This record gives sequence, C-alpha cells and structure tokens, in this order.
Amino acid sequence: MAGSALAAGVLVVVGALSMGLAAVGGAAVTAQRAAGAADAAALAAADAASGAIAASDDPCALAARVAAASGASLTGCVLEGFVATVEVEAAYAGLAAVSRARAGPPEGK
Repeated sequence: MAGSALAAGVLVVVGALSMGLAAVGGAAVTAQRAAGAADAAALAAADAASGAIAASDDPCALAARVAAASGASLTGCVLEGFVATVEVEAAYAGLAAVSRARAGPPEGK
C-alpha cells in the first residue's frame, strides 16, 4: 500500500512539473511571436514611409495588417521621417506579451 501511495505522489509531482513547463514554453513562444510580429510591422511601416514599397494604406495601417497576420495586434506606431517605431501585443493564457521594434534607414543616411 505504501508503494502505491508513493507512486501516485510521484506521478502527481511529475504531472504538475509537466504542466508548468508547458505553460512556460507557451509563454516563451508567444513572446518570440510578438517580437517577430513587431519586427515585420516596423519594417513594413518604414518601407511604406520611404516609398520602397507601394502601399495604398497609411504606413501604420499597413503595420497593423502585418502584425495581425502574425497573430498580434498593433498597440502603437510612430513615424519620424522614414523611421518607424511600433509596439505590438500578443496574448497567451490571459497574459499579454508586448514587444517593440524600430526600423528605418541607417543613422546618418
């Protein structure tokens, strides 16, 4: 009987650790997805602002579409000349992963 209780206890601990690791892994994936979405959105906005790509939308509207295609939502967009700074948010289990990115021509150009 004692062996069965010990085995059940070990299984409960292993199950709890597995669930915790799955939650941490999911949060890490969401953070990386938000970072990728922010990078892509900033590049799209900067390219649209500089005229490198033809876009019928405002550069920030284009950034919002790119972020949405990446599974995130655009929460901030600032254009300073050809430099775009964006902020995106992606959700996981009720929590928000926020990421910021900046794109534009090299400094001094």
